[in-house]
Amino acid sequence: MTEPTRRDALMVAALGALGAAAALAPNAEAITPSSDPTLDAHRRDFAWLVGRWNVQHHRLKVRLASNHEWEDFTGTSELWLTMNGLGTVDDNVLNLPSGQYRAMGVRAFNPQTRQWLIWWVDSRNPTTLDPPVAGGFENGVGTFIGPDTLRGQPVTVRYRWYDITANSATWDQAFSPDNGVTWETNWIMHFTRAS
Repeated sequence: MTEPTRRDALMVAALGALGAAAALAPNAEAITPSSDPTLDAHRRDFAWLVGRWNVQHHRLKVRLASNHEWEDFTGTSELWLTMNGLGTVDDNVLNLPSGQYRAMGVRAFNPQTRQWLIWWVDSRNPTTLDPPVAGGFENGVGTFIGPDTLRGQPVTVRYRWYDITANSATWDQAFSPDNGVTWETNWIMHFTRAS
């Protein structure tokens, strides 16, 4: 495990402040249009995810190890839009069989690349951000890809959102040890809107 850097600590503090500010304005309708209609279309990319969700997790116990043993557990997620729709923050509770923990997802849209960046902060190691994945939505499927490491080896990580409705959605995570030639799906989350 690497030592947290000053940059990591500052980023985590900034993300905490962002989460507190987001809690004050969770309204998906509070998006103000700009003079760029193409950019404005992206302000609603994650508006469907605003609010509270119940989450059913299905997770591979060991990743990229020819393992076929899965575990199931529950959780919750609550998301707010930030930065006039070009950012989001979500608060997640994960009820693993080994014990509960919390995590935060942060998303920011890059107007230059027209891609979303997604970071994950885990309460079990809160001073380190996972490397971001980047991407966007096409034909109702969101695909986000980026580099990471697993057990000291480089891997490519992919997040996908699909089967999106007003009251349900599916997210999955896959790792590739060969730069995207093959993928192992290791985590699936089924979201249903909480009442």
